[in-house]
Amino acid sequence: MKNKPLYLDNAATSFPKPEAIYGQMAEVLKEYGACPGRGSYGMARKAEAIIREVRQLLADLLAIEDANRIILTFNATDALNMAIKGVCQAGDHVVTTLMEHNSVRRPLNQLEADGRIRVTRVMATPEGWVDPQVIIHSMRPNTRLVVMAHASNVSGTLQDIDRVGEAVRNTQAVFLVDAAQTAGSYPLSVERSAIDLLAIPGHKGLMGPQGTGALYVGPRVKLTPWREGGTGVFSEDLLQPKQFPYYLEAGSPNTWGMALWAQSLRFIKDLSIKKVRQHKVEVMKTLLRCISEWNEVKLCGPKDPSQRVGVFSLSCGKRPPCELAAELDAEFDIAVRAGLHCAPDAHRCLGTFPQGTLRISPGYFTQLDEIAQFSQAMQTILKNNALNNEVLHQL
Repeated sequence: MKNKPLYLDNAATSFPKPEAIYGQMAEVLKEYGACPGRGSYGMARKAEAIIREVRQLLADLLAIEDANRIILTFNATDALNMAIKGVCQAGDHVVTTLMEHNSVRRPLNQLEADGRIRVTRVMATPEGWVDPQVIIHSMRPNTRLVVMAHASNVSGTLQDIDRVGEAVRNTQAVFLVDAAQTAGSYPLSVERSAIDLLAIPGHKGLMGPQGTGALYVGPRVKLTPWREGGTGVFSEDLLQPKQFPYYLEAGSPNTWGMALWAQSLRFIKDLSIKKVRQHKVEVMKTLLRCISEWNEVKLCGPKDPSQRVGVFSLSCGKRPPCELAAELDAEFDIAVRAGLHCAPDAHRCLGTFPQGTLRISPGYFTQLDEIAQFSQAMQTILKNNALNNEVLHQL
């Protein structure tokens, strides 16, 4: 009997979603058609209440004191661009790492190519770990921004953002954290980690729909808006209102997406990030045991679950990862991702460029028997590879 389809690409987007989201969709389409903040009638007020609730739920989950400093965006890429391009001015210096996603790498590269900024990129170890002390020592008097991922989307390595944030807080620079792989999956506190800017997607660990995200903007940050327009309030002002969140939000928001996201945020709040993390650690332990038993398979990143998130990149001898992913899909109905994962410099650090890796990323709803299902499929593939190699050697 064929196994049920198995989704293991939660680092790209979470699936499945909390059940409450599915039940909410019809209600959203029927009852949330008005623009929030654009009318005093009941439907508009109801839509506005949803937006406020999303901000407050995020503030509660991320230990943010002022929910109005949470800017709702279309995704983490939108948030990162808003932060980077809103902070950096001509002549500024930026410190980042070589483990970054293209959502950080490309905006910085473009600003540098335009001659506006200079960038120092800190190397990582073969396990994907970046030494906080090297980041700190790379700062200059004109360093305006330090930006790094909390956890790599390739190796899963957790970075020591607390040490970096503490050091940056004592300078004129601001600290931007890309929490794409940790928001909703790992405890976060902007105060504990001295984070000035925090970019998050709604659709990954926070289990919401695609097209949602947020940027926290701390009180130390002076951010220039990258778009202006209607806010529904302060319409008489000639320029974009300075009040948060209107200062950085213009145009009609994704109200339907926010209504669905509110459901997943409630689910996580009721469950607690601690329990989400505990479940994922158990899944990681099981997967790590399986990987350790496979011949010719190299794991990128730490082998200690406490030092990583649930993102596992594998190199499997000479077999191209894209072929392995295609075989897992076609023969076993298992969805994983192969390639460079929008982070080519990270692969250079890890020694997996240019082919990339086979990436497996369980989610909160992944069960231990599903890890066993994946392990059995991989063992079958690796066994067949060994037999084929033996035949070729004999020929």
